Amino acid sequence: MNLLSIGASYRTADVAVLERLSIPESDIPQLLQKLVAQPYVSEAVLVSTCNRVEVYAAVSGFHGGLGDICNVLSQHSGIPASELAGHLYVHYGEAAVRHSFRVSSGLDSMVVGEAQILGQLRDAYHAATESDSAGRLLHELMQQALRVGKRAHAETGIDKAGQSVVTAALEVAADHLGGDLTGRPALVIGAGAMGALSVATLTRTGVGPLRITNRSADRADRLAEAYGAVAVPIADLRQVLGEVDIVVSATASTQPVLTRDLLESALGARADGHPLVVLDLAVPRDVAPDAAGLPGLVVVDIDGLATSRRAAPAAAETAAVEQIVTGEVDNFLGWMRGAEIAPTVAALRTRAEEVVSAEMRKLLARRPEFTEEQRADVSRTLHRVVQQILHSPTVRVRQLAAEPGGDQYAALLRELFDLDVPLATHADAVPEIGGKA
Repeated sequence: MNLLSIGASYRTADVAVLERLSIPESDIPQLLQKLVAQPYVSEAVLVSTCNRVEVYAAVSGFHGGLGDICNVLSQHSGIPASELAGHLYVHYGEAAVRHSFRVSSGLDSMVVGEAQILGQLRDAYHAATESDSAGRLLHELMQQALRVGKRAHAETGIDKAGQSVVTAALEVAADHLGGDLTGRPALVIGAGAMGALSVATLTRTGVGPLRITNRSADRADRLAEAYGAVAVPIADLRQVLGEVDIVVSATASTQPVLTRDLLESALGARADGHPLVVLDLAVPRDVAPDAAGLPGLVVVDIDGLATSRRAAPAAAETAAVEQIVTGEVDNFLGWMRGAEIAPTVAALRTRAEEVVSAEMRKLLARRPEFTEEQRADVSRTLHRVVQQILHSPTVRVRQLAAEPGGDQYAALLRELFDLDVPLATHADAVPEIGGKA
């Protein structure tokens, strides 16, 4: 088995493609089961955020795994596979490991260094664990990716500016509202993870008074109480839109929450002359596409943020994280090589036990006068001799296998002892594939 990561992000696809690819939380278990039911895919973890959808998989072959995963994503999104291929990045083997560690450390994020991706990866791993779609390889990859992300944030200043998608969006909003957002009335639509992050960020930057609305009033009430904001019923949305300058919308709705008619009505009720700036952080989008261009309305979505290039960390900080990633990739590849030799070592020990058992049967057939105690003594002695002979070579071969080029030692053992070890098929694999990412 080897690792394959396939996905689309703000780097390779616009928001129209990402919203078709996006996967509601309720659909993730079903899609994970569909992935691991494919011929070349044995394990899968699925990450779906506002600016990326990607699959991490353990596959028995590169081309077969690529085709299986692309077909599942195509069927889910309704985008023909031939069209979808132009928006996907693909990483295989070592490149897949490196990509996962760069993602977890924030190096591949729209806002470099943001920490939200760690929570999103943790949720994706938890979903895969609950669905039993993560096996030994992906359990290890996800655990190490989360650890690498924590190292990056703890040991470098990659996130010292506290940047996130929300802070980047607010910087864009400030450009349209005179540069200072302090005291600007604002509304957050949605009380999920991104909504909660938005409320926390708005509060910290002095935006307010702040109102929160959500289809589930209880969640809006709890979030408002935690931050000293005011929860408003979703039925009052039209009125509130006419009273605020900033809207952050981050719901999980599959249909636009802010329709053209709703926004047009709200804009008509505004009397202060300020534009209404809507930061649409949802995928699928919360703002209806036909609302674009309404007088007095500014909409900033994921596409707009992707081109704004806000608040990049210092080169020294990103270089420090890249160095951490490189070292951790080497460690993980060593673990993979060591794990790959384990079946060969197990097969060697099994072969030795079979030889001992066969020789014991021959001996006892020749010496029927042996008592049960004598038979047990001879059997234990033979087993101890074999285990002692095998101990040092098997320990050493595990050490050698963890080094670059270590796969040759497993092959050598199989050849020398004529071992029959079931191995993953890599006949159609390529050494490393790195797509646009």
